[in-house]
Amino acid sequence: MLKIILPTIMLLPTALLSPQKFLWINTTMHSLLIASLSLQWSLPTYYPLKNMTQWTGIDQISSPLLILSCWLLPLMILANQNHLQHEPLTRKRTFITTLITIQPFILLAFSTTELMLFYISFEATLIPTLILITRWGNQPERLSAGIYLLFYTLMSSLPLLVTILYLHSQIGTLNLTMLKLTHPTFTLSWTHLLSGLALLMAFMVKAPLYGLHLWLPKAHVEAPIAGSMLLAALLLKLGGYGIMRITLLTGPISNHLHYPFLALALWGALMTSSICLRQTDLKSLIAYSSVSHMGLVIAASMIQTHWSFSGAMILMISHGLTSSMLFCLANTNYERTHSRILLLTRGLQPLLPLMATWWLLANLTNMALPPTTNLMAELTIMIALFNWSTPTILLTGAATFLTASYTLFMLLTTQRGILPNHITSMQNSNTREHLLMALHTIPMLLLILKPETISGFPL
Repeated sequence: MLKIILPTIMLLPTALLSPQKFLWINTTMHSLLIASLSLQWSLPTYYPLKNMTQWTGIDQISSPLLILSCWLLPLMILANQNHLQHEPLTRKRTFITTLITIQPFILLAFSTTELMLFYISFEATLIPTLILITRWGNQPERLSAGIYLLFYTLMSSLPLLVTILYLHSQIGTLNLTMLKLTHPTFTLSWTHLLSGLALLMAFMVKAPLYGLHLWLPKAHVEAPIAGSMLLAALLLKLGGYGIMRITLLTGPISNHLHYPFLALALWGALMTSSICLRQTDLKSLIAYSSVSHMGLVIAASMIQTHWSFSGAMILMISHGLTSSMLFCLANTNYERTHSRILLLTRGLQPLLPLMATWWLLANLTNMALPPTTNLMAELTIMIALFNWSTPTILLTGAATFLTASYTLFMLLTTQRGILPNHITSMQNSNTREHLLMALHTIPMLLLILKPETISGFPL
């Protein structure tokens, strides 16, 4: 664990001391080396926890998410080069430093075996994210987006802290391996019901569950491209990961908690998919699609079966790569047209034919076309839900149909149609952008060949 965390921390002096000429090259190459080093975690193991230290340990639920978070750091640095082109050197250094600061906290949150340390790192990711949104966002609304993010997250995570302290007073330890042995099973008493609710609530807001999702589209739309990638690919996964961890600990959840969350998650997948169909803002559309996909993850992780956990895990990784790539594509359009409105940025395929290929690939994976891992994940989740309760097939089926509809709508409006009259010249797509898209696409295509590396459980 330390051989990844220490180089990540050493990125800070790299970013602060590199000469201006080599700033981007040094930080990108260093973080790419860390990302390639982290691939060792994907190796199968016979042990329930590998790389055990006193506070951290990696199992099959956390290793794919850890690799994803290491992989996305160089991509976030790559994506933001154009955005920061005309800014002074100190601001560039501050930006890269903020991105790097989040990384050790995310790594700790995904690998810790101690609940209190998990809570601290879970909350600590909020501060750099807030700085990214409020400082480097594009419009004045970024401040209200930051306030939404801060208060939603803090309000929901306070009960989590109280419940963690209550657990500690009851059991005497917060170590996950010890808690697995003690199994504090929830009875139907009010205390246990409320503590179960409090444990899940913070993750439901972070994931986000429909109804608690209002901070997400705001934060996504106002954030710079690296902020959007970070939110979509990693911070939402903290919510899904937290739910899977906590539900594994608390034993069978009472039905009083099951039904409202499951109903909201599935209804949310349906509602947000239909909201996507009437979006005019491209980034907002991709943000709502994230809520729809994470709804399926929440529903799956609430059932607590082998299959549903496996599906939720695969969907989290696939969605992390796909939505991050879609945000990058939306950003390339925005940098050229300075507008996110779909009507004003349509018909770009004749001008940027290579970008249209990346658009097609990203949209096909988003709508879960065979043989992508997205399809495998959605099928696994739908089968697990159907097995748990037959009527869920109506909601999941409708949500899948609507996902295909809004994805095709997004592809057609951005790429096809008549070019608007105000677009007279267009900057060509460059190597950096193609490299960025390729680094998103290659893992997606490689995972098709061996999906069990990200299935969370050996299938």
